Amino acid sequence: MIKVVLRHGKDEAVRRFHPWIFSGAIKEISEQPADGDVVEVYSAKREYLGTGHFQDGSITVRLFDFAHKEINFEFWKEKLQRAYNYRTEIGLTDNIQTNAYRLVFGEGDGLPGLIVDFYNGTAVIQAHSIGMHRIKNEIAQALKEIYGDKLKAVYYKSAETLPAKAAENSEDGYLLGAKEETIITENGNNFAINWETGQKTGFFVDQRDNRTLLAKYSKDKKILNTYCYSGSFSVYALNAGATMVHSVDSSKKAIELTEKNIELNGYAGSKHISFADDAQKFIEKSKELYDIVILDPPAFAKHNAARHNAIQGYKRLNADALRLVKSGGMLFTFSCSQVIDRNLFNSTVISAAILSGRNVRIMHQLSQPADHPINAYHPEGQYLKGLVLYVE
Repeated sequence: MIKVVLRHGKDEAVRRFHPWIFSGAIKEISEQPADGDVVEVYSAKREYLGTGHFQDGSITVRLFDFAHKEINFEFWKEKLQRAYNYRTEIGLTDNIQTNAYRLVFGEGDGLPGLIVDFYNGTAVIQAHSIGMHRIKNEIAQALKEIYGDKLKAVYYKSAETLPAKAAENSEDGYLLGAKEETIITENGNNFAINWETGQKTGFFVDQRDNRTLLAKYSKDKKILNTYCYSGSFSVYALNAGATMVHSVDSSKKAIELTEKNIELNGYAGSKHISFADDAQKFIEKSKELYDIVILDPPAFAKHNAARHNAIQGYKRLNADALRLVKSGGMLFTFSCSQVIDRNLFNSTVISAAILSGRNVRIMHQLSQPADHPINAYHPEGQYLKGLVLYVE
């Protein structure tokens, strides 16, 4: 096994079970590993600390084991079984009302670099590290053994998430089974899923609880859903009794998917209008007022260098959106930018409220659902932040 030895004093974080080893913490490596190789990490005193995947870059080792076990197929299957058992405990693996969920959430499940979403019989694997990319077939086989007949297909979708040098040799495609048109159910709401051409793995399962909260307030309301993608917030609102929903997304394909899902739930031609338009521009030029406005934009910042511009973007977007909220209405606003923490996001939204001149109260502070667990030793896993503001 290739050994990675840390510099003196650079082992404090890993002793607290943080799963990342940064390049600057490394003193020496016993031999030159290839990207994706399994390596063991040791302190400067040659004490074993953990085992992980090597990858040339700022985060050089992603640790998946701290107990010095043999790394083989059974090791990976046990990890995936524990992830499955946890989803069973929170009521997702045999739920007729909700048959789509995240099975593996990277560091949150002790599997850094791996995402697996389950969509009513199809598992979609997304690798964010070369190490996980190299064991994709073992992961698929382990999933088949864990799910049995409940698993019909496994689709691998990592061409856009792997480092460029690995993505060149990676093709998206089926590792098990074949394509079937899939309709999922989430809390009784129906959605068509296309993991082959859709964003991320095909659907944003991380907003499930927040969509449920929106439904609680949607009856007899006029609602604006921006950055709507598949129209999931819109469907929840309509099924909960909203009188009118406007859905906005710059992508024509997203609008087509939204309209398909609206029709799937029985609202074609009534109570819903979609707009293929830039959400920021739509908000700026809109003259209408809404009972509820939803802002669920893509990440404005994916690294620290972009954080300042992202903050200004969030402030402007929220200030403009608050102008469209009726007195006594609500703003549901989110950020999925990992480099913008909850406190910074909250202060940015409050700055937007000051800028807009509206008086607001914080009704709810929102996060990701339980199938996106946060590793207690890896706080970076808390990426989704949200607020519900009551606007006077």
